[in-house]
Amino acid sequence: MPLGEVTVNNQNQGQGEVQAIEHHFLFVGLAGREEEESQLFSLNAQSDLEAMFSNSDLRKQLIAAQLNAGQNWTAAAYPLAADETLSTAVDHANEVQSFESVVFSDVQTSAADISAISDMVLGLQGSHGRWCSAIVALPGIDNTTETWTAYEAKMVALVAGLALPLVVPVPQLNGNNVGVLAGRLCNRSVSIADSPMRVATGSVAGLGVMPTDLAEVPLSMASLNTLAKKRLSVPQWYPDVAGVYWGDGSTLEVEGGDYQVIENLRVVHKASREVRVRAILRVANRILNSTPASIELNKAYFMKPLRAMSKTIKVNGVPFPGDIEPPREGDIAIVWMSKTKVTIAMVVRPYNSPKSITVNIMLDLSVL
Repeated sequence: MPLGEVTVNNQNQGQGEVQAIEHHFLFVGLAGREEEESQLFSLNAQSDLEAMFSNSDLRKQLIAAQLNAGQNWTAAAYPLAADETLSTAVDHANEVQSFESVVFSDVQTSAADISAISDMVLGLQGSHGRWCSAIVALPGIDNTTETWTAYEAKMVALVAGLALPLVVPVPQLNGNNVGVLAGRLCNRSVSIADSPMRVATGSVAGLGVMPTDLAEVPLSMASLNTLAKKRLSVPQWYPDVAGVYWGDGSTLEVEGGDYQVIENLRVVHKASREVRVRAILRVANRILNSTPASIELNKAYFMKPLRAMSKTIKVNGVPFPGDIEPPREGDIAIVWMSKTKVTIAMVVRPYNSPKSITVNIMLDLSVL
C-alpha cells in the first residue's frame, strides 16, 4: 500500500435500554363536553382532572386511577366524540404514545363488544408490534330492577364462552371500579409481577359506598365470590381486617390457560417488548450466525432483558424478588431453520405467590 490510512468505525452493539412503557395506561371513554373530544391528553400525578374534564365516566375513572396509583403516575386520556369508534381512538392514541394497557371506561353490555375490544388490542401486535391488554368496564347492578341473584346470573351469562386472555373484565359495582383497579396496577410501590390482590399494598382508595340491590340487600362476599369464580375482577374484604382490598386481576382466559391473571400477562408482555427490539437489531447482522460461538453469544444477548427483570433487592435482610426468577441453563434455545431464518425460544418463569393460605394449629398436651 503506497499510503497509510486509518479507518475508525463506531459499532452499535444494541446494548442500550429499551424505553419502558409499563405502568403507562390509556383511558378511553365518551367525553363530557364537545371541547374535549378527539384529543389525546397527557396526564400525571399533578394533573387537575376536575378542571381538565367535565363530568363523565371517563373523568370518574381517571380520578380513581390517579388516587390509587400514587407517586409518579402517568397516563393518557382520549375523550371520544359521540360518533367516534373505540378503534379510531386507540389507533390515534398509539400513533403518539405507547401503552401497557387500554382502559375502556364506558360500560360494555354485550359479548360482541367485549370481543371487539380484544381484537382491537390484539391488532396492535400486528400493526405496531405492541403487546397490550385491556381493562373493560362491565355493568354494575341496577338497584331499581335487579336482585343480587339476577345480577350474578346476568354477569355470568355476559362473559360465558369468551376466550379473551388480553381482557380484564371489571363490573362497575361502585361506579369507578375500573379506575381503582387501573390505578392499583400502576402503583409503583409494587412491581408488574404483583397481583392487585396483594394486601400489603394497602386498601384501595376512593371506591365509595358499597351498592345494594332491589331489596336493599348490601353487596356481600358471597356475591363477589360468585363473580370472581366466573373470571370477573372485583374488590373484596376480610372479616375483622379494616379496609377494602381487591381480588385477582382475572382475565377471560380459557380454563387451564397460562394467562388467567394479569400479572402473568404483564411479565410476558414486558419481556416480549424488550426482546423484540433486540431481535430487530440482529436482522441481517452476521454476528448472529449458526456457529457454536455465535449461538452462545446471542443466547446471552437475548437473555439480557430477562436477567434485568429477575434482579432481587435485599433490604435489611429481607429479599424483594424481581419480576421473574433468574433464567436457568436451558431457558433459551436458538435453532436455525434455514440459512436465513432462525427461531429463538425463551422461558419466562414467574415466582409463586400465595393467594390461599392455610394455617394448621395443633395442641401439645404432653406432660413435661
